[in-house]
Amino acid sequence: MTQLKPKGNTAVNIAQSIEQLIRHGAWAAGYRLPTVRQLAEELQVNPNTVSVAYKQLRDAGIIATDGRRGSFVPNQTEILHTETAIPTGLIDLASGNVDRRLLPKLDGALLNSYHLSTDVGHHGDHPQLMAFIRQWLHTTTGITADTMLLSSSLDIMERALSQRCMPNAKVIIEDPCWLPLLPLLSNLRLEAIPAKIDNEGAQIPNHIDFNDVSAVILTARAQSPTGVNYSLQRWQQWQHKLSQHSALLIIDDHWNALSRFPFYGMDGFQNEWIYSTSTSKFLGTDFRIAIAASHGPTLKAMKKRFSLGPRWISKLLQHLTYHIWQELNPQGLHNITDSYFQRRNHLIHCLQQHHIYPLGDQGEGQHIWLPVPNEALVIQFLAAKGWAVQSGASFNLSKQAAIRITISNLDWEDCQTLANDIAETLAVSGKAIY
Repeated sequence: MTQLKPKGNTAVNIAQSIEQLIRHGAWAAGYRLPTVRQLAEELQVNPNTVSVAYKQLRDAGIIATDGRRGSFVPNQTEILHTETAIPTGLIDLASGNVDRRLLPKLDGALLNSYHLSTDVGHHGDHPQLMAFIRQWLHTTTGITADTMLLSSSLDIMERALSQRCMPNAKVIIEDPCWLPLLPLLSNLRLEAIPAKIDNEGAQIPNHIDFNDVSAVILTARAQSPTGVNYSLQRWQQWQHKLSQHSALLIIDDHWNALSRFPFYGMDGFQNEWIYSTSTSKFLGTDFRIAIAASHGPTLKAMKKRFSLGPRWISKLLQHLTYHIWQELNPQGLHNITDSYFQRRNHLIHCLQQHHIYPLGDQGEGQHIWLPVPNEALVIQFLAAKGWAVQSGASFNLSKQAAIRITISNLDWEDCQTLANDIAETLAVSGKAIY
């Protein structure tokens, strides 16, 4: 079949014509575009005109260029959904959900106390909630800064990166990383640079010129999926390194409200940073509100951009979140914290009895990260024993074989059984996991 040809005599016209060919399927994924010189001759235009058109298409992520391969139509990156289908009869240790049993109970009186709003012109921040958040942030992190409410931590990161990073910019992320980050960076046309996780946090990559790095994303506590907490020394090393350059530091502190470990703070760090946390881990996803805090211009730009779209987070959601959060009080949060912490530590202890040592054994959170010799085989064997665990390959750029175990649906008395089954599975599949 003869390929359709682009048209136009300006860079804009040529770029639009090529985009239409790609979007309508005339040029499929993998199709190699004509060279700049070839297309210039066909269209009888200056090669610089075609070069500018190709650059516009590359910046928009519509085409890609790779050395000797030239320019080509890339495979389209689909948005990944993290929901995991759990076969009937298996205990769900794969989905990554929080423990439903620990979520607060709803009180109908809260709804009756709220009057639906009609003031579309107001920015919509709940004054009591915002005051509470500012005080809570100062108490738990020492941060006193401008704050903003958004729908999720991923929303914060997407908006911050969109404001700060040009297409093809380099962004350092932890490896393994929080699952949505890789598709997010891909869809923003940003290059992910891995920083390998050990028991002190992410190691600073030595092979990267930090002058070329636009942003760095670090998880202060309960790193997902490993549960690793940064040591003070590692945190200070990152701050010292970044202070010599201009990269934006995005701090994911999703476990703040449930953490038993200190946040080492931002005192003396002069670079721009954005702090992110949310309520989903202790209130559930229906009452998720994400909190961004920063002292720099990126958050101000995010607020301006937000005002052109959603403008504010639902006032009803803010009202309910404030009152439910208040009713939990420190003791309620402590009980949730203790439940996760004790179960995670107990499972790790049971594994260590078999000489199996997960990464992040001194950490916290709702996940355990276990390198394995054969990921598919281990998942299959554990499924045969009644356990559904998550494949680790999609969490890391290095495609390290591992499994992620989420403890939310794991009872204390089942930890020993699970550890025994893992040990038996590893003995069958090959035990060289360290």
